[in-house]
Amino acid sequence: KDIAEVKLGAQIKRGDGSVNGKPAVILSVQKQPGANTIELTQRIDLTLANIEKNLPKGISLEKDLFKQSHFIETAVRNVEEAIRDGVILVIIVLFLFLMNFRTTAITLTAIPLSFVLTALVFKCFGMSVNTMTLGGLAVAIGELVDDAIVDVENVFRRLRENRIAKIPLHPLKVIYLASSEIRNSIVFATIIVVLVFIPLFYLSGIEGRLFIPLGVAYIVSILASLIVSLTVTPVLCSYLLTNSKLTEHGDSKFVKVLKSFDEKMLRWALPRPKIVIGSAIILFVSALSLTLFMGREFLPKFNEGTATITVMAQPGISLATSNELGTKAENLILTVPEVKSVARRTGRAELDEHAEGVHYSEIDVDFKKEGRSRELALEDIRAKLASLDGAFINVGQPISHRLDHLLSGVRAQIAIKIFGPDLATLRAKATEVYNALEGTRGLVDLQIEQQVLVPQVKIKLLREEAAQNGIVLGELSKNLEMALNGVNVAQIIDSQKIFNVFMRFDDKSRGNLELIKSTTMKVLPDGTRVSLEKIADVYESNGPNIINRENAQRRIVVQANSSGRDLDSLVKEIQTKIAEKVKLPEGYFVELGGQFESQREASRLILWLGLLSILAIFFVLYAHFRSSFISFQIMLNIPLALIGGVGGVFLSDRIFSIATLVAFITLCGIASRNGIMMISHYLHLMKNEGQKFSEEMVIRGSLERLVPVLMTALTAGLALIPLVLSAGQPGREILHPLSVVILGGLISSTALDMILTPTVFFHFGRRSAESAIEEKAEELNFTKEGAIS
Repeated sequence: KDIAEVKLGAQIKRGDGSVNGKPAVILSVQKQPGANTIELTQRIDLTLANIEKNLPKGISLEKDLFKQSHFIETAVRNVEEAIRDGVILVIIVLFLFLMNFRTTAITLTAIPLSFVLTALVFKCFGMSVNTMTLGGLAVAIGELVDDAIVDVENVFRRLRENRIAKIPLHPLKVIYLASSEIRNSIVFATIIVVLVFIPLFYLSGIEGRLFIPLGVAYIVSILASLIVSLTVTPVLCSYLLTNSKLTEHGDSKFVKVLKSFDEKMLRWALPRPKIVIGSAIILFVSALSLTLFMGREFLPKFNEGTATITVMAQPGISLATSNELGTKAENLILTVPEVKSVARRTGRAELDEHAEGVHYSEIDVDFKKEGRSRELALEDIRAKLASLDGAFINVGQPISHRLDHLLSGVRAQIAIKIFGPDLATLRAKATEVYNALEGTRGLVDLQIEQQVLVPQVKIKLLREEAAQNGIVLGELSKNLEMALNGVNVAQIIDSQKIFNVFMRFDDKSRGNLELIKSTTMKVLPDGTRVSLEKIADVYESNGPNIINRENAQRRIVVQANSSGRDLDSLVKEIQTKIAEKVKLPEGYFVELGGQFESQREASRLILWLGLLSILAIFFVLYAHFRSSFISFQIMLNIPLALIGGVGGVFLSDRIFSIATLVAFITLCGIASRNGIMMISHYLHLMKNEGQKFSEEMVIRGSLERLVPVLMTALTAGLALIPLVLSAGQPGREILHPLSVVILGGLISSTALDMILTPTVFFHFGRRSAESAIEEKAEELNFTKEGAIS
């Protein structure tokens, strides 16, 4: 006590916090990898409820500031609603075409049974139910009944034909033959749908973590529906459809109208192949030209229901000043009517993983469910925060910010990194880049990384002078750090409480340059005091607040976000402006990082995977039909589907993302199904029913396959409408563009396939069809002869 003041006090604050503009302590809880967020949140809420009972008066807990579980629960609920609405639409389509409760019920059993089988697979492999796995089921919901539709429709039609036949067969025999007739077709069609998705499992990074669970759920459910259609569906038909009275009525009026219209179209189209094929080519080229007017992004923007806003002041300001600035920002944000609450963290806590200075504030904003759109609310927040002098603002969302941080090391969508050896030159060039990009349309939150010169007291130790006075530089540095910065020298344990004993010079001795200079560092044997200024140069100066490096090179970042514009075109404009307006000296260079970089890499990979999927489709088709022409003709449905897929994107948000590219690959498999069903039936009529290759055979085959083709397309397409109409809703952000592409592709491929496939087959497929039938007949004879011998 003679040489120091010893007292109880708080640890030195490196950060502070507030809630809704009032002082608070922010407790952030991070879950372990693999833990269930919702279950963990519930357990934390129970624990906090117990803690709240024992809090002193005047202290309250705000337990609902930011919970990721809110976003997860909302997202899952939205996807579940999409699945429910999809099932309802499927039921309506089935009944509209079949007009029979029993056939509709048999077909619908594929959905719950497929879900049960999928759930069992998930359970066996320890997979969780989340927005992406549910999304896979939502996308597949209409396709789950496709195999059952084809089977039930064919069985029902054959039972009607058998009822009026001269020598009717036993109903069970008819069901067996009818199921066998289309069995190969539905198996190969399902294999193709599954095969096109398998290459997507090679996706890595964030896109892989998002789409692989969706792909697993999609594939498992589709395979489950195939198993149901091959086993359960024929059995249910044998129990529920063998009553002859059920097959007395013919097609419904709706189906008769469709068949009449289709027959007129076919009789017009078949004699005019040039017009039909030429029109399809023109539509395809037109669709490709539309891509020139579309933008590109990595992933669709999430709607998390919360925002993360960073407020960065000039480095070197005090914590108190930074607190004042942060409180002003909070009060401005609270004036936005859609804002529910705000929580601010300034600087950093003692054990915080983010090493930010006291000039840095992060504000979590929770929004109300009602009010304006999220985009308008964020624009309002940006406008209000623009009034803060001397601060840079960055507006984003919690998950999106972390994705950006993973991709580029910066919490922004676009990171312009300038590399070079000299810090002053880096700062100057960063300012040039900022000035060149300021005012760019769609560019928001533009700011320079806060690498600036801040006031410092520098102590430069003098080696010779220290040696003359018998002082070791290492010990001198250690003593200066203890005196000026402080150090924990001991701990006092009082019951369950532990107190650190922290020692350093008082604020007066640390804050006065002259007192620092006159600090005695050693007393010589003759009583002479050696002050710091005798063995070191002590002076005020400026120095960098931080030096950042990447790949061992110094760098500074100019960062920004996009708003109201696609990322790809924005980045191209940024690159052009930097090339035109910023001249870099030798040894300096610019790199752009962020979401657009991942988008380009993932897009290239997906294009290669798409080509691999198309090759897989061809090989599977060739293995089934043993004809290159027939295989290529079925694959004509792929460009037909691309027409509607591109048109759907153009009519919606006009943005190509990884989700839309994945959808196009998925569409390749789905679109091939109708062609397989149509051409397989042509070959069946020629082989098993003695039909000659003629216009009448093509028309008959097309009309007999009209109902299953339309039903499978409509159930698969209409089941996606809830997702198509829910752009921007939590949990459906990625599923929306996926559904838009698939729905548009199904519309175009189905409509054009009804005309183009019969026309091309009639004019160019005779030789291939006859060869395929002869080859199969030879294989069958060879098999029979081998069995007899």
